[in-house]
Amino acid sequence: MIDNLSSDLSKYRFVKAKDLLSQAILLHNNQKYDGSINRSYYAIFNGIRSLLALIKLDSPKHSGIISYFDRYFVKTKIFNKKYSEIIHYAFDIRQDNDYEDFYTPSKDESARQIKECEEFLQEIEKIIESIIIGKINLPQIKE
Repeated sequence: MIDNLSSDLSKYRFVKAKDLLSQAILLHNNQKYDGSINRSYYAIFNGIRSLLALIKLDSPKHSGIISYFDRYFVKTKIFNKKYSEIIHYAFDIRQDNDYEDFYTPSKDESARQIKECEEFLQEIEKIIESIIIGKINLPQIKE
């Protein structure tokens, strides 16, 4: 059973994820590919955190969030492995974009990340809805 706090936090994080996707699209459309890469990564990241809110998990590290997603949502087959590949690619390109000197993301990289972000958030929304109505059981937490 999902309590109200977890549900509210999940909704808040998902709304934030959709807003970040909108920002990524605006930046992309204005040829600001570095900003678009950053915002689309954070959209996926916050989407994952909206899932984790339902199972009362969070992490101060990006790698921790991604690890929880892989462990509790991919390995349990709630999400297809391709979504793990999407977040790992998004993380890597965001790291290069934000921290590597002389790295300039291309229009194609930005467009790919937006497309994958849109797909990822659609899947998250579908899965959250299925969890809330009881079609999908929450994964069991094993620490």
